[in-house]
Amino acid sequence: MFAGVTRSRLAATVSRRARATPAASAAASQVGATRTQFVGSANLPYRRADEAGPGGRASNAGVKVAVFGAGGFLGRYVCCDLGTNGVLGYIGQRGDEFELRHLRPMFDLGRSRFVFFSPRDRDSMAEVIADADVVVNLIGKYYETKALANQDKFPFLEYKTNFTFQECNVDIPRTVAELCTEMQVDNLVHVSSLAASPDSQSEWARTKYAGEQAVREAYPWATIVRPAQLFGPEDRLLNWFANVAGRFPVVPLVDGGHALTQPVHMADVAHTIAKIVDEPEKYEGKTVDCFGPQDFTYRELAEFVYDITGQEPVLADVPKSVAIASAKVLQYQGAPSFTPDLMQLWSEDYVPPMTQEEYDAQTGNDKILTMKKDFGIEATPMEKVAFNWLHRFRSGGHFQLVEGYQGAQAGHSGKMFADDAGSGKL
Repeated sequence: MFAGVTRSRLAATVSRRARATPAASAAASQVGATRTQFVGSANLPYRRADEAGPGGRASNAGVKVAVFGAGGFLGRYVCCDLGTNGVLGYIGQRGDEFELRHLRPMFDLGRSRFVFFSPRDRDSMAEVIADADVVVNLIGKYYETKALANQDKFPFLEYKTNFTFQECNVDIPRTVAELCTEMQVDNLVHVSSLAASPDSQSEWARTKYAGEQAVREAYPWATIVRPAQLFGPEDRLLNWFANVAGRFPVVPLVDGGHALTQPVHMADVAHTIAKIVDEPEKYEGKTVDCFGPQDFTYRELAEFVYDITGQEPVLADVPKSVAIASAKVLQYQGAPSFTPDLMQLWSEDYVPPMTQEEYDAQTGNDKILTMKKDFGIEATPMEKVAFNWLHRFRSGGHFQLVEGYQGAQAGHSGKMFADDAGSGKL
């Protein structure tokens, strides 16, 4: 059904952007002015001028958004925000129909469309986009996926790379951008990283930078979102320290863990993307940096995590060369905790290039936007929310830290959770 729609869009010669009337532009500006009053959440508590329904849930926002990489850590939160705002979501999936079933409840019934695609099949990617108004690309991988394959000589098995950093971070985003240009999609949001740099020792960071350039070349008015390291319930940052402490007696800190990072809460980034989708023309060609309120060294992050979890691993200062050599062996685990490229990345600062004040002082059309000033989103402090998912790593959970009078009355010193009537103390 959507193949015909795709072909008709390819044959079109005039985009919706060119057909916008002055009256429509004025109306959009007025709606945009209204939206700025509700900057604390991704939910838009108002009704658009052309929206069917009360606004938000149980509504038709009249916006179609295609999402690549929806099954990732950030992707699920982006989908939740999009569904909350009543958009019709086109979700690209590489597995069977049940692989992303957890995303279905994020949209109202009939407001999501799941389409199989292969990143190496251009036509299948076009089917995902179909007649979307906005495309969001979240595809990425922190390690190069590998799989066992047959070979003719001994030992008759070899590890072959499935998708390289070049493919995930450069080739696939370029294909998405080229398709958006060919199919005259109105807006493209590409998610990169604050670590993206042509001078980084990490191949992941270098290819992230190359991916930004490829997207800009193929689709010059794309919006580039560059988040710092993400933290949240399913993150690979705070959970990394807790998981490694649970599996190994020693937690290595690359070069002493002195490199800086300024993590950002995943929900803040998802809210930012949702606001871009709501007013995409306003952010065409812009770069948006997303970062947390405070920077930390990796040693400080480790100490913060273990203060919550109660774990007591040995924090070892490991030279980068030793960490990389060890990671070359450990990288063959499923969902590896250590890879050589990750050790390279964690040996460098992963922070925004400017302070918030320097961002605010920028002028001109090429200024870099930030969550706080340009979207009204206050960065969530890590210490405010991290306990919510890190306490599960405690031995016995948080109950073991509470003593109640019940244990003493029973004649033993067992630690229990005291109810409101008890005299328990922390």
